[in-house]
Amino acid sequence: MSQARRIARWVNAAAAVAALLVMHGAAAQPADCPREGTLGTSRVLSVNPKNYPRVGLKSFPDTLPLQDGEVVLTFDDGPSPPMTNKVLAALARECVRATFFLVGQPASGRAELVRKIAAEGHTVGHHTYTHAHLAHISPDQAIEEIDRGIAADEKALNGVETTTPSTPFFRFPYFESTPATLDLLQSRGIAVFGADLWASDWRAMSPQGTLKLLIRRLTQARKGIILLHDPQPRTVAMLPAFLRYLKDHGYSVVHVVPANREQSPELPHEQHSERPAPTTPHEGG
Repeated sequence: MSQARRIARWVNAAAAVAALLVMHGAAAQPADCPREGTLGTSRVLSVNPKNYPRVGLKSFPDTLPLQDGEVVLTFDDGPSPPMTNKVLAALARECVRATFFLVGQPASGRAELVRKIAAEGHTVGHHTYTHAHLAHISPDQAIEEIDRGIAADEKALNGVETTTPSTPFFRFPYFESTPATLDLLQSRGIAVFGADLWASDWRAMSPQGTLKLLIRRLTQARKGIILLHDPQPRTVAMLPAFLRYLKDHGYSVVHVVPANREQSPELPHEQHSERPAPTTPHEGG
């Protein structure tokens, strides 16, 4: 068989796999970028919440199994047009896939944008309904914030209001978790994402200042889960330059997806983060 025919068969097979994954509400394996010289997405990392219930060294003792020079890009607090659209455009130009932790209240009125995030191959996680301080409200209110946020995201994404997330990834607003909410999420098979580093892009500074700070922290950490905020204009402004920095300095972007795909075929080059489940739950900050 000629090389051209082998490539054509692989492309057709990849398209079929992608279609299956869309049917099951999962993100597809990144295809080769059609544009040369882009950053791209180096690999997909399937995260099993049973084995990695809490990740991110800013809050927890553990993080994702990343190699030196590998980063996971995450964005909080959207969806927020037009800023989220500009972030999506910057990622698309570099063929990069990220994870968006969406707030349920804005998601409920912006279903088209939520579906666009997923359609472009990004992972959709959850970030409560109103971005409340969960550590400063009652346990019942905290659970309602979590469940209402998940339900709103799911309604926008899949048209079904459910508190069982299609992607079981959650991030606490302000990283304000409690032992009770951590235990609750773990019991429901939902992984809690902290971060390993961030740009402090909620602080008043120029895009250049935000970029400089983020690069300095990444230079020190060398890898990790990066927290950014897609509604922030300074983040939107500096993101293209940051993606080029990653490319020019030999960093690789890893796309995280859930590993609960019993009905979905395993994708080529997909790595599953499997290890013995912890016997003692980590307590977050």
